[in-house]
Amino acid sequence: MQIAVVIEGQMNLSYADQLAAARRAEAVGLSGFYRTDHYESFPGPSDQATTDAWSILAGIARETRSIPLGTLVSPVTFRAPGAFAKIVATIQEMAGRQIHAGLGTGWHESEHRRYGFPFPAMATRAEMLEEQLQIVRGLWSGPDGWSFSGSHYQVSDALFRPKPVPLPWVITGGEGSPRGMRIAARFSDEFNLTSSAPSTAREKFAQLDAACDAAGRAPGSLVRSAMTGALIGRSEVEYQEKLRAFMSRIGAVGDPESYLAPRRARWLVGTPDQALAQMRAFQDAGANRLLVQHMDPTETSSIDLLAELQAQL
Repeated sequence: MQIAVVIEGQMNLSYADQLAAARRAEAVGLSGFYRTDHYESFPGPSDQATTDAWSILAGIARETRSIPLGTLVSPVTFRAPGAFAKIVATIQEMAGRQIHAGLGTGWHESEHRRYGFPFPAMATRAEMLEEQLQIVRGLWSGPDGWSFSGSHYQVSDALFRPKPVPLPWVITGGEGSPRGMRIAARFSDEFNLTSSAPSTAREKFAQLDAACDAAGRAPGSLVRSAMTGALIGRSEVEYQEKLRAFMSRIGAVGDPESYLAPRRARWLVGTPDQALAQMRAFQDAGANRLLVQHMDPTETSSIDLLAELQAQL
C-alpha cells in the first residue's frame, strides 16, 4: 500500500512552508503530495493567513521533479469548470508529469460567504459536481467542437488547447454516500474515503464494488484510498509532545485524549508500531493508498516517519 501526505494548506502556512513539505515528501519516496483547497483558516482561529491551492501547486510543480501533486479536494463552487480544466492542464504542463485533480461539492459555508462564492443546497452542489466532471473530461479529451448542455453549465463548440497528455488523474470521494459512489464509478480514477475507520472502509469499498458493477465498470479499475489524520511519535513521549503541540496549534483546550477519542479509530495515532497496525488494517480493508493528513507541516520528521512505515507495508 502506498502512502501520500496531505497538508492543511489553510493553517497559516507560507509558500515556503508548503514547498519544504513537498520536497521532503518527494525526497523520502512518498506516493503523492496533496493540499486542501480552502480560503478560510481552520481548525483553530479563522483569521490566520491562507493561500490559493492551485497557485501554490503551480510553484511547487516547478520546484519538484517527480512526486504527484494535487488537491483534496477543490470545491466546485470555487471555479467554473472550464477554468478548472485549464488550470489543471496548465500546471500539468509546468510540472511535466500527471497532476491529480480532486473535485468535491464543498462544505465550509462561512468561507463561501466571506469570499462571495455561491453555496447552494447539497443536492444542487452534487448536480454541479457531476456536470463539472463531465465538462473537464470532455474538454481534456473530447473532439474539437465538443459541447455540453446541463442544468448548471453549458459548453458550446469547445476548442481546448493543448490537450493534456496523459489525462489528469481525477479523484472524488467523501464518506461513501450512494450518490458519491455512483459519481466515482462513472467519472473518477480514484475514490477517496474520508472519516472512516478500517471496519467501515471495508463495508464502503464493498458498496463501491457494487456501484462499479452497476455502472458497467470493472471494480479493480477504480483506485480506492482512505484519508486519515496522523499524530505519530517515535516514542510515547514524543507522541504526547506532538499531541500537545497540535492542540496548542489549533487552540483546543481540555484533555488531549478526549479530543482524540472520536478520531482514534480512524487516525494513525501513537507510536510507530501502533500506527503500522492501523495502516495494515486499512490495507486489509481494501485501501490501495492512504492519504495521510500531516498536522504540522512546519516540521518534516513526521514525513520521514511515514516513509519508513510505508517501507514496512
